[in-house]
Amino acid sequence: MKIGCVKEIKNNEFRVGLTPDNVRAYVAAGHHVYMEKGAGVGSGFTDNEYVNAGASLIDNAADVWHLSDMMVKVKEPLPCEYPLFHDGLILYTYLHLAADPEQLEALLRGKVKAVAYETIQEKDGSLPCLAPMSQIAGRLSIQEGAKYLEKRFGGEGILLAGVPGTPKANVVILGGGTVGMNSCKIAVGMGANVTILDINLKRLEELDNMFGAHIQTLVSSDSNIERVLKDADLVIGSVLIPGGSTPKLFKRKYLSEMKDGAVFVDVAIDQGGCGESSRVTTHDDPVYIEEGVVHYCVGNMPGAVPRTSTIALTNATFRYGLQIASEGLEEACRNHEAIAKGVNCYMGKLTNQNVASAHDMEYTDLNSLIG
Repeated sequence: MKIGCVKEIKNNEFRVGLTPDNVRAYVAAGHHVYMEKGAGVGSGFTDNEYVNAGASLIDNAADVWHLSDMMVKVKEPLPCEYPLFHDGLILYTYLHLAADPEQLEALLRGKVKAVAYETIQEKDGSLPCLAPMSQIAGRLSIQEGAKYLEKRFGGEGILLAGVPGTPKANVVILGGGTVGMNSCKIAVGMGANVTILDINLKRLEELDNMFGAHIQTLVSSDSNIERVLKDADLVIGSVLIPGGSTPKLFKRKYLSEMKDGAVFVDVAIDQGGCGESSRVTTHDDPVYIEEGVVHYCVGNMPGAVPRTSTIALTNATFRYGLQIASEGLEEACRNHEAIAKGVNCYMGKLTNQNVASAHDMEYTDLNSLIG
């Protein structure tokens, strides 16, 4: 198979879809890899490393798109890339289609076979290609939140951990999944007061056993959320429905009850965000203030640490990509249920139930299309 990888063009996105080690493995398996020149520089990988691994360097992205049977990326394609789609192209990347109707329409119109990292799901319910970025985003959420609590950024002007004789910050985490657990780990490590909410009692029990007396666990309900937000200094939104739109747990009405200078980090913004007041921001302009609350809603948080993020991401995505390349997408879907769940669009048909529900569009079962 002809596999392509281009330089990411989203704002301050320095990750890359393939490392030189990935290229070497694809080539060893009999595939041909086309890399856009400079694609890996932001993550610390030189063109020479890719050439030495067996890739063919291409001067511009358009030619890579044209040559490729499968395009391996990190982030969703942007509108300027839509004209580069071609019938039957396999697009393997994060898509987050529930929050992006324009991209969805372009993929369907272009008859792209779109495989989303975030909906590849193993039988145990795990999301292996989403997990590493969720881990990074969760840990970054506390790091960024602590920074924007500083007065010069509009925050309260408090130190997350405090010092002896001063109050510690109150951190509230909405959602106890991978993002929430990693946020909790860093917040506890920094010495903050941490409350974490989730609808799953078993998950709350696991978190309670993990962190013990260092945290407070609560069932996620409107009344509990409203109550804890009144005293919150930093709120982390870490709610996820795989492939679907995120529920708006952080209501706009709560803002007026919160402290001036409190910070809300909406890690769920890729899927539409879990705050009614959330809107996508960028690393260039990451925050805005509404009713005194600082909102941090950057849509590609792990892009801030591209070396770590690229290695962690490709550790997870490569094995599925190699299965798709070696077996063909259709056979890979028949042989590996996890990959089949990753297929969001197939030759003009929408094949993910949660994405279809988010847009009130027709859903087609993938099995009826591939036999």
